[in-house]
Amino acid sequence: EVQLQASGGGLVQVGGSLRLSCAASGFIFDDYAIAWYRQAPGKEREGVSCIGSSDERTYYSDSVKGRFSVSRDNAKNTVYLQMDSLKSEDTAVYYCRTGGSVCSIADLFPYWGRGTLVTVSS
Repeated sequence: EVQLQASGGGLVQVGGSLRLSCAASGFIFDDYAIAWYRQAPGKEREGVSCIGSSDERTYYSDSVKGRFSVSRDNAKNTVYLQMDSLKSEDTAVYYCRTGGSVCSIADLFPYWGRGTLVTVSS
């Protein structure tokens, strides 16, 4: 059974940093790309970042480019999202998602983990 669990959320001030983790199990982790999505209050879920499987290419939405960094540790079956220079508009529930080997089809990945709440206060 594919399982994804996001953690590391919390309350942080504007300009602060957080590191989210996505722990995975139930599949061959190295073979899958992992994407991060978020859903802010009253808004639709949106893609934030993604890291590929074998080439580990990284992708970011324009809204987080230059502030967020995604990485993976295949030995720990974990993907990280380092979030710096946080803004109030980054407040959202963050989810990890998987189901394919390349980030270009992240919107089709069928597996979602439980989210973790990030609240950025001013």
